[in-house]
Amino acid sequence: MNIKFVLFSMLFSIALVSSAQENKKPNIIYILADDMGIGDLGSYGQKFIQTPNLDKMSANGMRFTQHYSGAAVCAPSRSSLMTGQHTGHTPIRGNRQFKENIDGQVPLPANSVTLAEILKEKGYATGAFGKWGLGFNEGDPNNQGFDEFYGYNCQRLAHRYYPPYLNHNQEIDSLEGNDWTNKVTYAPDEIQKERLKFIEDNKDKPFFAYMSLVLPHAEIISPNDSIFKLYENRFKETPYTVANDYTSDYGPDIVLHEYASVEKPLATYASMVTRIDAYVGEIIDKVNELGLADNTIIMFASDNGPTTLGGANPDFFSSNSDFRGYKRDLYEGGIRAPFIVVWPNKVKKGSITNHVSTFWDVLPTLTEITDSETPDDIDGISFLPTLTGKENQSQHDYLYWEYNIKGGRKAVRKGNWKGVWYNMNTKKQGHLELYNLAEDISETTDVADKHPEIVTEFMQIMKEARTASALFPFEN
Repeated sequence: MNIKFVLFSMLFSIALVSSAQENKKPNIIYILADDMGIGDLGSYGQKFIQTPNLDKMSANGMRFTQHYSGAAVCAPSRSSLMTGQHTGHTPIRGNRQFKENIDGQVPLPANSVTLAEILKEKGYATGAFGKWGLGFNEGDPNNQGFDEFYGYNCQRLAHRYYPPYLNHNQEIDSLEGNDWTNKVTYAPDEIQKERLKFIEDNKDKPFFAYMSLVLPHAEIISPNDSIFKLYENRFKETPYTVANDYTSDYGPDIVLHEYASVEKPLATYASMVTRIDAYVGEIIDKVNELGLADNTIIMFASDNGPTTLGGANPDFFSSNSDFRGYKRDLYEGGIRAPFIVVWPNKVKKGSITNHVSTFWDVLPTLTEITDSETPDDIDGISFLPTLTGKENQSQHDYLYWEYNIKGGRKAVRKGNWKGVWYNMNTKKQGHLELYNLAEDISETTDVADKHPEIVTEFMQIMKEARTASALFPFEN
């Protein structure tokens, strides 16, 4: 046999294998915490709460310091993530029940093009696990590109961690021992089992796993297990009781959408954050166990800033770091989010970026990575160059948010300037506040009167950055 032919065949085979590995679609895991503040993670400065797995993620990947959630509350933030549009364009722009006293929020319209639909078209197995909040019927995850769904479709039901049931695709999955009085099965643990099962079931094909956690959203409640015991006697506690507004305990008189009282709210909240961290560790361990790590992108973020409800105490934990505001605020504390990305051999370990990015950038980033078609009507830009250390990163001209309740709120960030306008629709109308984030990250000094030209520009952006919404009208 000709030795040159043998060597050529061997080199050709190696090239084919190398090319196949290079072109193999990466698995994508996007983990979304619920109401976790940017300051709740050790890698972002947390002092009291243990988050070793998330800190290790940061050490093994890239940590973003200027990443923003899609909105200041749950449903529109998720809509922004799924559609690649900000709240001036995405269909769901607020938290609103579809029908009074019936489970389920206003549904994402059937004609929406979601990230899951795009990736499914590209051959990905798609699964969503946790809180959906974008409606039943046409908005149901199975009708929005997800092959598999397990968790809470209705985010109002997700106020409770010991519900009698969860949704599994179009079926109801009863949780053993839970009956609105007895608390036996902690729903987040059951959802976690399904996340791990999805990875196992789809290990031989590319998959997209959207892991929308419920923790640490109020109610503030946790199993009395080893994680809780880490904090059980650590803090001086003030019990949060049913004497507080919007509080109702499990039992025959339970008000389902309210929150349970809690004896040790600080310890319980801390344990919920550490439980998130434990879930992240289990997901990473499963990916490693199956030999998928080198071809898997893992992203972690939070849907908005920390809550002050149900006994949560973000000020004690500095959950919003140095930022002003909480959930429902358009100040930085309501929308500045943690964001960590791990992608072995692509994203530099231990890297930190100050690239300004947001939820509506995730869709175009993943479509570029997977060579998928990107819809024309999105507001996002791909941050793939930032992930891979390239210098051709595009920048946003501006970022825009709106929120049509609480008197009507809008915000714009352009460069280091941040404009916030509250009470736009009240008799005593507010004014556009202006902050220089380069000098005033906590938004303490309104400098609008010193920069009228920027105020005028931002008012014009707030007017032109949106289209009208019949479902979520924003009227001056």
